[in-house]
Amino acid sequence: MDNTAVSAMFDEFADWLEIDDENPFRVRAYRRAAQVVRDLPEDVAQVAAEGRLTHLEGIGKDLAGKIVEFLQTGKVAALEELRSKYPPTLRDLLQVPDVGPKTVALLYKRLNVSSLDELEEAAQAGKLAALPRMGKKTQENILRGIQLLKQSAGRVPLEVAWHIAESIVAELKPLPSVEQIIPAGSLRRWRETIGDIDILATTTGASAEVMDRFVHLPGVTEVLAHGETKSSVIVVVDARRKYSVQVDLRVVPPGSFGAALQYFTGSKDHNITLRARALKQGLTINEYGVFEEKTGKQVAGATEEEVYAALGLPLIPPELRENRGEVEAAAEGRLPDLIDLAAMRGDLHAHTTYSDGHNTIAEMADAARARGYEYLAITDHSKPLAWGMDEKTLRKQIKEIRQLNEKYHGFRILTGCEVDILSDGRLGMDAAVLQQLDIVIASVHSNFKQSREEMTRRIIRAMETGLVDIIAHPTGRLVGQREGYDVDVPALIEAAKRCGVALEINAHPDRLDLNDLNARAAKNAGVLLTINTDAHAPSNLDLLRFGVHTARRAWVEKKDVLNTMPLDGLLKWRQQRRGL
Repeated sequence: MDNTAVSAMFDEFADWLEIDDENPFRVRAYRRAAQVVRDLPEDVAQVAAEGRLTHLEGIGKDLAGKIVEFLQTGKVAALEELRSKYPPTLRDLLQVPDVGPKTVALLYKRLNVSSLDELEEAAQAGKLAALPRMGKKTQENILRGIQLLKQSAGRVPLEVAWHIAESIVAELKPLPSVEQIIPAGSLRRWRETIGDIDILATTTGASAEVMDRFVHLPGVTEVLAHGETKSSVIVVVDARRKYSVQVDLRVVPPGSFGAALQYFTGSKDHNITLRARALKQGLTINEYGVFEEKTGKQVAGATEEEVYAALGLPLIPPELRENRGEVEAAAEGRLPDLIDLAAMRGDLHAHTTYSDGHNTIAEMADAARARGYEYLAITDHSKPLAWGMDEKTLRKQIKEIRQLNEKYHGFRILTGCEVDILSDGRLGMDAAVLQQLDIVIASVHSNFKQSREEMTRRIIRAMETGLVDIIAHPTGRLVGQREGYDVDVPALIEAAKRCGVALEINAHPDRLDLNDLNARAAKNAGVLLTINTDAHAPSNLDLLRFGVHTARRAWVEKKDVLNTMPLDGLLKWRQQRRGL
């Protein structure tokens, strides 16, 4: 967990510096350092041990020294000094959407607000509206943000939960006594936020070794239970926000492993439906196995496949187990042939230093090639965003991409742009330049407070230009951080079908937009989907799995996804929809 912990340390440093009204250039240096470490493809501790920290972009002697200090002691003296200047709960205010470090400083200095409860009380009393640069609208937004935060309290984002679970499994799996070990629960169903983490294991002989190791793992801050067959701990991850999550480890007999895995994967409603089906067949099903009701004889339990087979069903993939018709579909032989990561041929949404990305076109292309892709679309932002390209810059980028493509064989960089959809539905880039591109994606980045009718019409007008191939992150939401803008998703799906435009499942765990329910509605309507990472660094390309599993939750198959097509098929689709 070193990379996560070090990047979180730099993020916190930057937050406190900005609250402290420090030089903005210094603040940006810490933000940049956090991003560099977060995106580092190797262990930062190993880089430090080899004396290579200052070889990293943006990491000078001072920042390298802080990394070493943190790795050796678990803290940084300068950060401790900053923390001591303010109440420890003050930084919690940054969890609220629309509240940044400068706003936190203003709230503290003017109203002595230093906790979420005090912020809510001040907002309800109307005290925020009178502050500089705030007003009544901002006050309303902050109150909504606090409510959103309360709704997601006690839950951690999918990416954070998988990081914890995979780290724990990696620590325990090599133990001689461990035979099988796998995460279960809502994590295995790839829900977008997770309440707690369940891990199941079987062992050879006594389980004491694995349980002892589990309760002493790095990141464990509290041991709730330490037993022979079940132990529970609290793990804390101090990312940009501080997350703590309960992790339960259960050791079960090999003959019950499949039944336990099925039971603890859930969901509750899925399991209730299975139990009802079992009873009709004279069977009972629980975490120990499938049993004949009359005799108590176990008829299944070692594997999930045999558990479902005992009920006359094929194995139902974990992502579908939400009681949304999957049991009935399984019984009737109608389960979809779900998409998997191996089906993906490329990524159609990636950024470079031409806008707000951290790497060059060549570096992003090399990372895509290393992952076995056939293509990567470079889709940097357009004007009027402050970090967006104008027409001259885009033409320069097109030229560079064409030159780079001359050296590749079996791989192609696609020219593209993430063009901004303006408030009235016009596009933030001239049509003449957009027509030269291989892929045009369009998205909303401003004026989120438009009415439902205005926002819906805005996006549909962009589709109707005939220039847009894909609508990116169609609802604009950030999971647990920001509600999407008010938009009529069924109307967008209908317009996408009519205009031949694909809708994106943005794979970044902060977005997962379209979500599973909207993506399923799009699939059922016959709208083509695309699964993209919105990558801003090479390591972000690995986020594709989160989009793929969201698609699986939406019952999506390979044929439903644009970037499962080989390059020639993709280009043919683009030509046909543009009438070329």
